[in-house]
Amino acid sequence: MYLNEFLLVALVHLLAVISPGPDFAVVIRNSVSGGHRVGLYTAVGVGTGIFVHVAYSLLGIGLIVSQSVWLFNLMKLLAAAYLIYIGVRALRAQPVSADQPLTTASQLSARQAFIQGFITNGLNPKATLFFLSLFTVVISHDTPLPVQAGYGVYLAFATGAWFCLVAMLFSRDAVRRAFNRLGHWFDRLMGGVLIGLGLHLALSQWLKRG
Repeated sequence: MYLNEFLLVALVHLLAVISPGPDFAVVIRNSVSGGHRVGLYTAVGVGTGIFVHVAYSLLGIGLIVSQSVWLFNLMKLLAAAYLIYIGVRALRAQPVSADQPLTTASQLSARQAFIQGFITNGLNPKATLFFLSLFTVVISHDTPLPVQAGYGVYLAFATGAWFCLVAMLFSRDAVRRAFNRLGHWFDRLMGGVLIGLGLHLALSQWLKRG
């Protein structure tokens, strides 16, 4: 009965999740520097963060956030600060010895990687707008709450699965060895990307005014 709606939700989500953004940058950076274990935990953290957006969308809090300019801007600033924090840490990356095992290149534990992925996704204000639009425009108000919750479970699983694939690709030894000799420069490049995303996020309201 709700198959057509589910397929539309899945398609819209697919287009959104494969587009580059903070989640993508963090998963790639951690996968290359820390290997598949760190990358996968980061990906699972990103997928779990989806439940935050699903929860407030179902509760209607997302609408309140979108209508409160100062609250939404505060959320933007928190997300921007966190991205800049991760980026600055990446900029401080040091060269790795040629004989150092690939698996020791990252200082992140599995727990830290998961938390980093979770916070990066959970604080993403673009995700807030996406889920608000999804649950108010794409998903009908007549759709039962359990069905909407089921959509949410799928969205979290699909997001986690996509970023697990990304993590597996970029944590392959062949890929990591390609970055190994200049790995600290890759870390710094990704740090610059994260800082750029954070600054863009922090300044977006002023850029729009201009």
